[in-house]
Amino acid sequence: EPMGQFARWFEDAAGENVFEPNAMIVSTATPDGRPSSRTVLLKQFDERGFVFFTNYESRKGRELAANPYVSLLFPCPPIARQVIVTGTASRIGRDETAAYFRSRPHGSKLGAWASEQSTVIASREELDRRYAELEARYPEGEQVPVPPQ
Repeated sequence: EPMGQFARWFEDAAGENVFEPNAMIVSTATPDGRPSSRTVLLKQFDERGFVFFTNYESRKGRELAANPYVSLLFPCPPIARQVIVTGTASRIGRDETAAYFRSRPHGSKLGAWASEQSTVIASREELDRRYAELEARYPEGEQVPVPPQ
């Protein structure tokens, strides 16, 4: 029962006050095998697998769409453990995505719209301008729609 073992180790890490025990390294690859890795946060796990959220237009989103093979690494040096998971990624349902998006803080929701992940921007001012426009359109307390990506 691999998920049970993972759950126990995850609880051990949390019990040892490991900083961000849900931080994991996600490795993807292009169709021709060029790998890339980045750190994301595990949002939940169950018998279906491990769930994280990403912008589908980001580098990892595009790589997973073209090549679904993925590796996850949970490094946990304080308790001298690491967990490696390999498999294929698939998208969760839109309802689950929307529920997660609605649970995020207001500023994070605006940031998801303002930032075009994995793209070059002209300047920090450009990003700040986009964010300010969104802030004016969706003030605190007003519902921010879920981005299509």
